Amino acid sequence: MTERVVLAYSGGLDTSVAIPYLADKMGAEVIAVAVDLGQGGEDMAVIRQRALDCGAVESEVIDAKEEFAAEYCLPAVKANALYMDRYPLLSSLSRPLIVKHLVEAAKRYGGTVVSHGCTGKGNDQVRFEVGIGALAPDLKIVAPARDFAWTRDKAIALAEERGLPIDVSHKSPYSIDQNLWGRAVETGFLEDIWNAPIEDLYEYTADPAEPRDADEVVITFEAGAPVAIDGETVTPFQAVAELNRRAGAQGVGRLDMVEDRLVGIKSREVYEAPGAIALITAHQELEAVTVERDLARFKKSVDQRWAELVYDGLWFSPLKVALDAFVADTQKYVSGDIRLTLHGGRAVVTGRRSEASLYDFNLATYDTGDTFDQSLAKGFVQLWGLPSRIAAARDARLG
Repeated sequence: MTERVVLAYSGGLDTSVAIPYLADKMGAEVIAVAVDLGQGGEDMAVIRQRALDCGAVESEVIDAKEEFAAEYCLPAVKANALYMDRYPLLSSLSRPLIVKHLVEAAKRYGGTVVSHGCTGKGNDQVRFEVGIGALAPDLKIVAPARDFAWTRDKAIALAEERGLPIDVSHKSPYSIDQNLWGRAVETGFLEDIWNAPIEDLYEYTADPAEPRDADEVVITFEAGAPVAIDGETVTPFQAVAELNRRAGAQGVGRLDMVEDRLVGIKSREVYEAPGAIALITAHQELEAVTVERDLARFKKSVDQRWAELVYDGLWFSPLKVALDAFVADTQKYVSGDIRLTLHGGRAVVTGRRSEASLYDFNLATYDTGDTFDQSLAKGFVQLWGLPSRIAAARDARLG
């Protein structure tokens, strides 16, 4: 019986050439699955037809934009997910969703093998394969670029030899991944970490140094989820898309960082994620108003661990699932409005209001009407510092 391979298909050179390559190498039929995550670029119908023209026996495009925003980006907002306190996980958030659809396609088409275009140096091989192993451990996995020592030169030669409908004349110096949540650029001259990024790298964001008027936006949250922008009701997808547009126009969300890859190497990455940074900035501020102190302190460590698990390809792990439950419980009262000023590459909070606010004006004020009983403070301070005083006395006594 002929084996069927379900291929994660992007429409680019590597995955297009993978179709005839896998057919020849494995004697298999290839089903190409492309997932629309709001990445823009080519028309998805064109990408679907290209897969068929390259020899796929079946080709489908899955519109997962709304699903990506609601079930992957939104949990990242609630967890304030910033890997290494900076990066909003745009690639790593998308991989478990792609994995989910690859596994579902394998079931529909009777596939026994799943294939992806990742190399052995990157994080994505882990995200794809650990995810597939969690959802469908019976599926075999093939990565041509890694498993068969397949180089770009070989891919170009095969494309030309087969007359595949791919333009191989233009070779971008960069590796680019993009979706609704943001855009990542690496390789080329960026591999020298002394080189500054150039303006041509960016597509989602305007130059923050250009003079322009500031943009003020009010984001309304309910239970940690953005539900309105400037009073207009939005879906999660619409919230991200609108803030990509408005924050991007102000140059918000540019990152240039050296990050710790899962495989153990450090990698220089340039990111732009205007909507993600604006939403997480607003959400963090609303939590500061509505989440009790000790819960807020503990949640910071949970947020960091959540981001690390997602970055490390462990979306479907028991710990990630358990942390999801914790984060969801913390969001019960994270409702209200946050006002942001978007300007000069920054999203700055300028206002907060919430029916669930823990901020009490009468306790906080230093003016007339202060209800804070300062007579209680002296004894509190003495008791609070008692363990330190006892330890200091012991240290002095014993030298």
